[in-house]
Amino acid sequence: MRFILGSGSPRRKELLAQLGIVPDAILPPDIDEDPKKAELPRPYCARLAREKVAAIPAAPDDLVLCADTTVALGRRILGKPRDAGEAAEFLTLLGGRRHEVITAVAVKRGDKIWTRESVSAVKMKRLSDAELNAYLQGGEWQGKAGAYAIQGAAGAFIPWISGSFTGIVGLPLAETASLLQAAGWPVWRQT
Repeated sequence: MRFILGSGSPRRKELLAQLGIVPDAILPPDIDEDPKKAELPRPYCARLAREKVAAIPAAPDDLVLCADTTVALGRRILGKPRDAGEAAEFLTLLGGRRHEVITAVAVKRGDKIWTRESVSAVKMKRLSDAELNAYLQGGEWQGKAGAYAIQGAAGAFIPWISGSFTGIVGLPLAETASLLQAAGWPVWRQT
């Protein structure tokens, strides 16, 4: 049995390493990640995780893990910003407010797919113009849902969370370990 990580995210690979898991292969899926008309954040995130895991070619006994992380401000999905202008818009919208970070995880083995979602509440402080501009110039916003990474410099903007820190980073370890065990992966095996 091979372990396939269906993600190009270095953060997900690092989080799996915390469980002692080193993927045998890393195969980022190629799917359309655009939300459907009027799609709500949590169903959107769950759909993407399922579509990602279904898109990864694997042998019947291989285990495939995929995830999707979405930042939601109410019913609005704040995905990966297209440019610095959209990143500034997202960070300004999030400033001084609570929002949700949803990470859906999907595990596939053979024809069976297991899924779980982690929903965390996050509060971001209002950013001064100097903070916003410095953060944007650093480029950390690129490729990040909601234009920030809590494990990086933006951690200084987050005074409060309720939920899973690893879920906010991009792979909730408690939920992931549970799914892997359900799929027959020996998470806690002795090495």
